[in-house]
Amino acid sequence: MRPTSFTHAAPLARWLLPLAISAALAACGGGGGGGVAFPPITGGNPTPPPASTPNEGKSGPKALIVEIDGLTHAALREAIAQKKVPAALQSLQLAPAWTGGTDGALSEQPTTDGPGWATLLTGTWVPRHAVRADTVDQRIDVKLAPSVFAFAKQKKDANYLTASVTANTLYPNLLLAETGTLDTAVDCAGADACVTANTTRLIGAGYDLLVAQYSAPAAAATNGLRSDAYQRAVSDTATAVGQLLTRIAQRTANDAKEDWLVILTTGHGLDAFGGVTSLKDIDNKTVFIASNKTLPALPAVGAASPADDNALRQSAAATDIAPTVLRHLGALPATAAYNFNGQALQATTAVQQLAARTSADRSSIELSWTLAGDLGGPVQVLRDGQPIATLPAGATRYTDPVKAAADGLYAFQYTVAAGGASVSISAQIAYVKVGLLNLFPLDALPALDVNGTATLAPMAADADGGSLVADDNFQPPYRVQALRVDSRIKNASGMAGYKLLQTRDVTSAPAVTAFTFGFWLRTDATCSQGVSNGASVIANKNYDSGNNAGLALGLFSNCELRFNTGTGSGRGEISGKHFLSAGRWAYVAMVVDKAGKNMNGYVFDPVKGTQTGSVALSSALVAALGGLGKGLALNEDATGLYYQRWSASPRGAMDFNDFAIWNRALTAEELTAIYTSGQPLSALAP
Repeated sequence: MRPTSFTHAAPLARWLLPLAISAALAACGGGGGGGVAFPPITGGNPTPPPASTPNEGKSGPKALIVEIDGLTHAALREAIAQKKVPAALQSLQLAPAWTGGTDGALSEQPTTDGPGWATLLTGTWVPRHAVRADTVDQRIDVKLAPSVFAFAKQKKDANYLTASVTANTLYPNLLLAETGTLDTAVDCAGADACVTANTTRLIGAGYDLLVAQYSAPAAAATNGLRSDAYQRAVSDTATAVGQLLTRIAQRTANDAKEDWLVILTTGHGLDAFGGVTSLKDIDNKTVFIASNKTLPALPAVGAASPADDNALRQSAAATDIAPTVLRHLGALPATAAYNFNGQALQATTAVQQLAARTSADRSSIELSWTLAGDLGGPVQVLRDGQPIATLPAGATRYTDPVKAAADGLYAFQYTVAAGGASVSISAQIAYVKVGLLNLFPLDALPALDVNGTATLAPMAADADGGSLVADDNFQPPYRVQALRVDSRIKNASGMAGYKLLQTRDVTSAPAVTAFTFGFWLRTDATCSQGVSNGASVIANKNYDSGNNAGLALGLFSNCELRFNTGTGSGRGEISGKHFLSAGRWAYVAMVVDKAGKNMNGYVFDPVKGTQTGSVALSSALVAALGGLGKGLALNEDATGLYYQRWSASPRGAMDFNDFAIWNRALTAEELTAIYTSGQPLSALAP
């Protein structure tokens, strides 16, 4: 007896009524498409017509897919080895394959009938075909991805004939939302003899693409995989499939131009007890692909079932069947329109194990895959149908930086193409706008952010507008200008300096767990602003006291830089670690890890070398990082009046270049690369 989840023949028959097809055959009943009329079939096997019967239909490529519920790879392999199947089946190229998507990824799906059948028809995993269970109600509303029938109909002429003949009563309902793609649909309501009879006649009637599905092994598997009932069901089904192959052989004998691709498969494996479960163990995920043709990209032909998941994933996938059939039919979409999660196995290159994951900082998607076979050509990567990278031959990784205007959930479709093979994957990222948020090249005035999400301007409208000065750090062909902020030039209120305002202030935004300020800095020739009570290089707080809430970078005696963040009751400070060479360009970075409660300071100086220091931050210090909330001042504090209040800290000029803000904690290696590159960030950043 079939499991209870499959006893829905009557409700499904009701839902099948609106299925828009040019002809429909009821369970083992009559009717035909393409002008071919069939008398009712009451069971048993039809008598094949004589081999001399003229072929109906047209010559050219044709395909038959046979899906057998409950037939395991091991059982079929054993039956072939023991010659318990017809000769036509013994000659098939049999290989293990896998299904169920990737555990823990978007593609993960149950290893049960509904999702397996949807994958067979569409060449996709659940993110695209959307069939997540075997329930009738859920299936009625599903919007199935385009099926093999739809692609074939799009590419071929109006006389191209397609058919589906199924024993499992759940399967016809999957195509309810896809109209006009099937010329004949037969719901055999559990009768495998009906499947054989109708498929044989449709082959004889000249149909071009057929999918036939048997259920007897699945019903018998409940008795155990070594039971006589199961062995009998496997043998009977093999005999039935042999009849289909015999009918095809008769046609090709009559017309050598008929080129048939036959593929046998199953929707999912069975557990050790012959049961169907959603558990993702190796037995449930192991299926098979058997073909009457040699397929170059089909690995492990003749091999036993893999013993572990890693070995299984090196086999072909259930998603490879649909594109393989469509390539044979000449109906495979071009690479730019390719959305299958598998590849056509006729290719000489095998693209396997395509995976996508979000980077640690949630700002990019990291793609990886494996290659086998012909590795001589370049690898192309497409996003949503648009080429984004051409990689060297043999490349197996690519990182795609996501560029979006705001935080959010974003979805993409990636395609990797190599050596005539293409495979696509759905990827999703809970994007946090991280990476290089703001960059002011400072080679022209007014200063502009390349991302357009921050402003950098004089502290007041009538304050010093800054000036451009020569920068001998970046040599041509790169820019040779930098911004000089001179606090000696003030407005009537004594205000001076520049102020940087972000659309989202990384110091205070709760969603930002880390940030980095990085910039090139040059003092005057004597470092005259380096005095005992400090000059403000950058600050978002009132710098009258280091204990005030906010952060600051101060310039002290001996041209020392101190990294400071404070609250009303204490501060975190890095002192005695970082020194500048007066009048020379140095790269300075302040890295704050809010989640890890740590602040690091970096100075890369051409004379003094690399200098680093760190300090732990309390929860109170982290909470107070936002300072006055008035932006980040350059050569001033956030009030714009620091030097007026503290005349002992002399005003003067500081030069800035490539002022950048990242929404993550840059590593020492990344900062070193920026310093040693000799190039501006605009030449380095993607």
